[in-house]
Amino acid sequence: MTRLLETASSMAITDNAPEAEDGPEPQAESAARPDESETDAPTDDARPAADHDADEDAASEGDRWRRFARGDGEAVDDDDDGTGRHRLPPMHRLGRLARRAATSEWTLAGLFSAILSVAMTWPLARDADHVIPHDLGDPLLQAYTLGWLSDALRTDPAGIWGTNSFWPALDSFLFTDTLLGYAPAALFITDTTSALVVYNILFIGTFALAFLGAYALLRQLGARIAASAVGAAAFAYAPWKLAHFGHLNVLSAGGIALALAMLARGHGWSLRHGFRPERQRTGWIVAGWACALWQFAIGVALGLTFVYIMLFIGLVVGCFWLVKRPKLRWTTLVADGLGGSLFSLGVLWIADKHAMVARAFPETVRDYDYVAWFSPTWQSFVISPEESRLWGGAHEAARADLTWPPEQTLLVGFTLLALALMGLIWSAWSPWKRFWLAFGTAVFMALAMGPNFLDDGSWAWGLLYEYAPGFDAIRTPGRLVLYMTLLLAVLAAGTLTRIADDADAVAHESRVDKRLTVRAPRRVHALLFLPIVLVLLEGVPVVDNPEPPEPPLDMSELEGPVLFLPSDGRDTRLQFWSIDGFVDMANGSAAFTPDEQAGIRQISDSFPAQDAIDGLRDAGIETVVVIPSWLPGSDWAGLDYETDPLGIEVDRTDDAVVYHLGDD
Repeated sequence: MTRLLETASSMAITDNAPEAEDGPEPQAESAARPDESETDAPTDDARPAADHDADEDAASEGDRWRRFARGDGEAVDDDDDGTGRHRLPPMHRLGRLARRAATSEWTLAGLFSAILSVAMTWPLARDADHVIPHDLGDPLLQAYTLGWLSDALRTDPAGIWGTNSFWPALDSFLFTDTLLGYAPAALFITDTTSALVVYNILFIGTFALAFLGAYALLRQLGARIAASAVGAAAFAYAPWKLAHFGHLNVLSAGGIALALAMLARGHGWSLRHGFRPERQRTGWIVAGWACALWQFAIGVALGLTFVYIMLFIGLVVGCFWLVKRPKLRWTTLVADGLGGSLFSLGVLWIADKHAMVARAFPETVRDYDYVAWFSPTWQSFVISPEESRLWGGAHEAARADLTWPPEQTLLVGFTLLALALMGLIWSAWSPWKRFWLAFGTAVFMALAMGPNFLDDGSWAWGLLYEYAPGFDAIRTPGRLVLYMTLLLAVLAAGTLTRIADDADAVAHESRVDKRLTVRAPRRVHALLFLPIVLVLLEGVPVVDNPEPPEPPLDMSELEGPVLFLPSDGRDTRLQFWSIDGFVDMANGSAAFTPDEQAGIRQISDSFPAQDAIDGLRDAGIETVVVIPSWLPGSDWAGLDYETDPLGIEVDRTDDAVVYHLGDD
């Protein structure tokens, strides 16, 4: 009898049959804490049928069994609330809620994702106030973008679109991704040091959010805990992302997975069980639309494709509703109307701003052959970037044949590929769903290859380039590997979920008491976490966190507009330094080079010759700053900075020569 009580207290009791391939997941929590309900389960798909609100009698029966197993008896006393549960004093209830919150799956998942992101990017967190990841190019540009966001929102929100860079061009803030979604964090920036801290925190946070967002999506789709963790790690730490450690806007993809998870949950849909109208939640729908808008506000590098994917999903869902006519609550329709309107208006507002720039600067349009230079080839999907600690050296010879390796090394991870291929044959997902997952992966692979796909990509990327607004300004189709990675993660999660299901089925068939739902031992399920080690090993980077140099002079003391020479790829350092005062300058680096800036650079080729001085004065330049240490190897290598031009006041410091053209 004692053994029976111990067995009953460690197992969920139900009259249901064992879990089938598409069935719900029994909860380990019911075995560990039989006195608690399953309300902390991350998705409705994971709850035992005995705990559904629609089956209160079965829930009460299960409660009585659990109380009997604990020795509580079945007597109902004055503390009983009439539903078979004991009422607890308020402080005890608060304590229980706090304990559940502290030990819930979502709390643990959030903590794990944060700790893992710090560990995988270490020692960046330790040195966050004086280094920046990867290089001194785009990371400094994006740190500057965050700094400009802070200054504009504090001093002149209406003037946010015109930065101090690219003078006198208008709307220069839109020359690259604006990172508007990070505006709340940007408000903490007051100088270059705080800009580094905020940038590095956001950089680390992109991996944490990518893991948590993918984990939430996979759990909502119906994957088991271990399977979701492995798939989330594969999405967050795919080897191809290592080449983009200098692109905060590209790494910021967690909102995509999180928005899809919220919308799926709000509509009561999962990959395992399909649409279940009783599980519609309006709050999750509105939150999903808001998260989608936030993702787009970070930048169009990922946001443009995401908008088209949202439109495609909306079209598919609309067709499904017209054919099947599922039962939708009126609150669901209202939530979709409000959320969809908010998303659409926000996207149109930001897109209109970018369209104005495209009309004013025709040079934003990319030539098709130019796009081909940056596009991957067939072998790109199994070639690792040089930043990979595990595969970088081994794939060095393969990278030598690529025209632009940073955008063409698209390895998603061999562990992920193996699990996904296995998932095509053996999976918790139905064969038809596996087919569509594989088909979607193939479509995104074709699109990611750009003009390098079959027939110059005319039936894939070429269609988007010709007919989809915005795609003619994109030069890097390979970034669509993001969606390949997500679909492969879903396939991989299906494989591990099937293994967990089969392990539970074996344990259930071997049970002694037929009233019990029995799961495989936890140590068996713990083994399913092992692939995450291989996934993370493939995602370990070769750490390179350079320290930005100090500015050669006090930027805030300069009289603008200023032209710094040389003006080349190192303009990102100038933009970063200009956070101190935001002096107007003709320099700048962005997604394209405006013709006006190219003209000013051409005029300055012969500086400090008199014709160059006159030309710069006519262009409105008041001050020219030459940085001698940058001259060797640049287009201005022969610039004579030791001779003072006639009639020009010149100031010299240890690191710069300042010409005051406006003092004529």
